[in-house]
Amino acid sequence: MSKTLNAYRIKKIESLGRMTAMTQEEMVAGARTVAAGLEALRAEHAQLLAGLAANTEHESEKVALVRKSIDAIELGLGEAQVMMALASHLQSVEAEKQKLRTQVRRLCHENAWLRDELAAAQQRLQASEQRVSQLEEENKHLDFMASIRKYDSDITEESETSRSGQSDNKRDDPMVDLFPDDDHEDNRNNKSMSPTPPSQFAQQVNAGYEIPARLRTLHNLVIQYASQGRYEVAVPLCKQALEDLEKTSGHDHPDVATMLNILALVYRDQNKYKEAANLLNDALSIREKTLGENHPAVAATLNNLAVLYGKRGKYREAEPLCKRALCIREAVLGRDHPDVAKQLNNLALLCQNQNKYEEVEQYYQRALEIYESKLGPDDPNVAKTKNNLASCYLKQGKYKEAETLYKQVLTRAHEREFGTIDGDNKPIWQVAEEREENKHLQKENAPYGEYGGWHKAAKVDSPTVTTTLKNLGALYRRQGKYEAAETLEDCALRSRKEGTNPASEPRMNLKSKLFNALGINTGSNAPPHQ
Repeated sequence: MSKTLNAYRIKKIESLGRMTAMTQEEMVAGARTVAAGLEALRAEHAQLLAGLAANTEHESEKVALVRKSIDAIELGLGEAQVMMALASHLQSVEAEKQKLRTQVRRLCHENAWLRDELAAAQQRLQASEQRVSQLEEENKHLDFMASIRKYDSDITEESETSRSGQSDNKRDDPMVDLFPDDDHEDNRNNKSMSPTPPSQFAQQVNAGYEIPARLRTLHNLVIQYASQGRYEVAVPLCKQALEDLEKTSGHDHPDVATMLNILALVYRDQNKYKEAANLLNDALSIREKTLGENHPAVAATLNNLAVLYGKRGKYREAEPLCKRALCIREAVLGRDHPDVAKQLNNLALLCQNQNKYEEVEQYYQRALEIYESKLGPDDPNVAKTKNNLASCYLKQGKYKEAETLYKQVLTRAHEREFGTIDGDNKPIWQVAEEREENKHLQKENAPYGEYGGWHKAAKVDSPTVTTTLKNLGALYRRQGKYEAAETLEDCALRSRKEGTNPASEPRMNLKSKLFNALGINTGSNAPPHQ
C-alpha cells in the first residue's frame, strides 16, 4: 500500500513538474485526469477499508494506514478541484481581458477618428476666421470708400458754391487760371503757390483716363493730402504706390503714368519744377506708348507739362506742347467742346507772355464763343475769359475795348441778381460813374453805404467779379476818374473781406471729415493746415 502511495506521490510530483511547462489548457486537462485517478483510488481504498473493518482487531494498523491514504487522496482531490476552479477563473479573467482589449482597440480607433475630426474642425475654424477677417477688411474698405465718395460730393458742392461766389474761382476752371494774369495782384505778389484744390488736381491728372478701382482709394487719399498742403504725407504715399505698381504691372503701364502725374503735380505745388518736369516727361512717354499719341490723357499730360514750363518762364517750350494738346482735344472732343476752350485760354496766356497779342485775341475770342454757345452767358468761364481778354487789350493800350468787357461782366452779374437794368436799377459801374459825374458837377454824393448792399446781393465776393471791380477801378484811375475808381475799389475791398471766412470754412470742414474718416486725432485747438 505504501508503495502505491509513494508511486502516486512520485507521479504527482512528476506531473507537477510537467505542468510548469504546460499551457493552461494542458494543466486543466491534467488536473481533471488526476482527479479522476484519485476518485478511483479513493473508491479502492474505501473497499479496502470496508474489508479490513470486517476482520479482526489485528487489522487495525492496516485500517489506520488506509484511512491515512484516504485522507491524502481527499487532499489531492481538493487540490485538483481548487486547480480546476482556479483554471476556470483564469479562463473567465482571460476572456474579460480579451474583451477589454477589444474595447481598448475600439476606443483607440474612435480616439484617432475624433482627433482627425478635431484637426479638420480646427482647419475649418481657421479658414472661417481668415474669411471673417478678410470680410472685415473689405467692409472697412467699403466704408472708407463710401466716406471718400461723400467727401467727393462735398467737394462738388463746394465747387458749385464757388460758382455763386462763396469760394475760390480756381475750382470752377482748373485750366484757365493755371497761369495768373498780370492783373491778379495777389497771385503776382505771392511767389509760393497754394495747394491745388482736389477737383482741379483730379482733372489735371485723369483727363480721358479712368482710375482703376484698385487705385481709386489711394488716388483720392493722395489728392486730399496734396490739396491740404500735407506734402510730407502725400509724397511718400505716392512713391510707395509707384513702387508697388512698377513691381506688379511694370514701368510702362497707364496706372504708373497716372501716379507719376499725381506726384509731378505735388512737386509742382512745392515749387520743385525740375523733379516735376522729369516725372511728367516720363508719364507722357508711357501714355503715348500705351494709350496712343492722340489720347485725351496724353493731352492732359501735355497740358500739365506746358503749365509747368509756363510757371518757369519757358513760354517758347510750353507753346508747342499746349498747341499739340489743343489739337488732340479738338480731334477727340470736337472744336466746340468746353475743354477745347480751356486749352485755348492756356494757349492765349502763353502767347500773351510772349507779346503775341494778335494770336491772344483770336484764342480768347474763340474760347469766349465756345463758352457762351455751350455753357451759356452766365457760366463763370465767360466772365473769366472776358477778364483775360480785357487784360490783353490793356497791354495793347486798347482801353475802350477793355472797359467794355469789364462793364459787360459787371452788368451781367447785376442782371442775374436784380433783373433788367433801368433808371432805378443800375449796375455798380454806372453808380460809380454817376458819383464821378456828381463830383465834377460839385454835387453832393450819397454815402456809399446806400449802395454798399450791392456787392452782397450780387455776390461779388466771387473772385472773378472782385477782380473785375479792381481792374475797372484801375482803368478808371488811368483815365483820371478817381471817385469812380474809389467806389469800385471800396466795393471790391468789402467783398473780399466778407468773402474770406466763408471761403475757408468749407476747406476746414472737409479736412476735419477726412481726418475723422482716417482716425486721425488733430485736437480741438489744432490750427488749420494751409
